[in-house]
Amino acid sequence: MIQVTETVKQIIIINVLFFLGTLLVGDAAYKILAMYFPENGFFQFWQPITHMFMHGGFMHIFFNMFALYSFGSALESIWGGKKFLFFYISCGLGAAVLHTAINYYYFNQGLDALVASGFYKADILQLLDQGKINTQWQELLTVSEFQNFTSAYLGTVVGASGAIYGVIVAFAFLFPNAELALLFIPVPIKAKYFVPGLVLIDLYLGMSGQSIFGNGGPGIAHFAHVGGALFGFLIMWYWKKNQFNSNRWH
Repeated sequence: MIQVTETVKQIIIINVLFFLGTLLVGDAAYKILAMYFPENGFFQFWQPITHMFMHGGFMHIFFNMFALYSFGSALESIWGGKKFLFFYISCGLGAAVLHTAINYYYFNQGLDALVASGFYKADILQLLDQGKINTQWQELLTVSEFQNFTSAYLGTVVGASGAIYGVIVAFAFLFPNAELALLFIPVPIKAKYFVPGLVLIDLYLGMSGQSIFGNGGPGIAHFAHVGGALFGFLIMWYWKKNQFNSNRWH
């Protein structure tokens, strides 16, 4: 049985409190704490932080917190609480950065196509701010372009998954030969193969708009997962490169 470390325990408690709070408050909590597209009127500066403590359902928070407990405690026991918290929050923010950057690309791709077809940008944004769409847009954009354009602006992001992916990458960095297994893959796979494979699957699903569970791809922030993993890798690479410098963590 893994002994949960103090910082990991506190993060889990905060996530649970946020989750219970949203059950009581409902949609109003998501409008304030979930992360919106930066040009959306509901966006607030604190959302890149608060979104990683929000979850969409019990299974969502359960799997994220179980992964945090399983992998995060091992990291904190080596690094200490402050270094782990810095890493965790940084990966969550990195996930938000990549997810937002991809959404900017998708949104402006659709916006440019509509403007080129004769629509005025101000009219498009005004309609979107009302939570509405013009059905004519569907005739001018492909199915995927329309879906990416509207979901980028109107959609929200919740969950600790981006930060968790960073934690998993760090675990694989430190324990490459540890054997891991998914529920539907009973054969253990070494972390150094398991984690890159998991990230590559997310990258593929994000680019193709598909989901490993069927047609639910658009509801999963695959690029947030990739962003958290990427930032986790970059931080680990930097720390490894500078581990013998006088400025290393103590």
